[in-house]
Amino acid sequence: MLPEVVKRSASLPSNTKILIFGGGFSGQHLANAARELGAEVLCSRRDATKKGADFAFDSTRKTIISEKVFSGVTHVISCVPPSKDGADPVLEQCGQIIKNMPLKWAGYLSTTGVYGDYQGDWVTEQSNVHPAQPRSIRRLACERKWESLGIPLQILRLPGIYGPGRSALEAIASQKNSMVNKPGQVFSRIHIDDIAGAIIHLINLFSKDICPKIINVADNLPATNIEVLSFAANLLNIPVPDIESFESASKKMSPMALSFWQENRKVSNHQLCNSLGYKLIHRDYREGLKDCLKSNKSI
Repeated sequence: MLPEVVKRSASLPSNTKILIFGGGFSGQHLANAARELGAEVLCSRRDATKKGADFAFDSTRKTIISEKVFSGVTHVISCVPPSKDGADPVLEQCGQIIKNMPLKWAGYLSTTGVYGDYQGDWVTEQSNVHPAQPRSIRRLACERKWESLGIPLQILRLPGIYGPGRSALEAIASQKNSMVNKPGQVFSRIHIDDIAGAIIHLINLFSKDICPKIINVADNLPATNIEVLSFAANLLNIPVPDIESFESASKKMSPMALSFWQENRKVSNHQLCNSLGYKLIHRDYREGLKDCLKSNKSI
């Protein structure tokens, strides 16, 4: 919950003005937390009339952004995914402006998919990247485009994102999901509270010259599909769905869904939580799903 993010976070440096490209699920949560911690925040959405939109940025329509939006900005973060041709929409339109801004920090939200398949082994920030999925190949290309700007940048690699209204609770309550058994297959994940909390923590460390370039943002416990959905069902006091073999389930999966099952890795948060001292708000999916249930009364 947002109050917990604010409670556990240090105030942001004075005169902080954050420009967030991509005011969706994660971006809005970060914006709200940063405002509570004393920052001025401008957050984009595709439609300027939508809730939480301070300005419009639509990569498909080449939206013109007023120069006033960039005035006084000290921190920039992009939550915008690559376009289908692999271009970075933010840099395509604003790259030169961002490069010339006197920024104190910039962040790019990427994906742990850039590591590729590790057959269930752990990956750290020092692991080789060998993405196989087209979307992950595009992400890695965008990481490198952001690096090429020469700005004070950190790249945050995220696994599966969940939070209130978008979690295993909704999946299990819909009664449309079976539990897929693929022996040895695990997934890492992160609650939106900890995305916001980690970013604020990293911004404050960066101001003290503690600034690793790449950071994995994941919780402590990679887990199987069965473990997570079973726990969600028990929280909701509904029957646990039948278990289905991956061989059977894969025949009904969309290409996108199937692609997530083609790679297997555990994402280490050792650097974030040990070296950099961030304390997770939700240490694992159990704590995270309990929070989602408290926050969402409609289930």
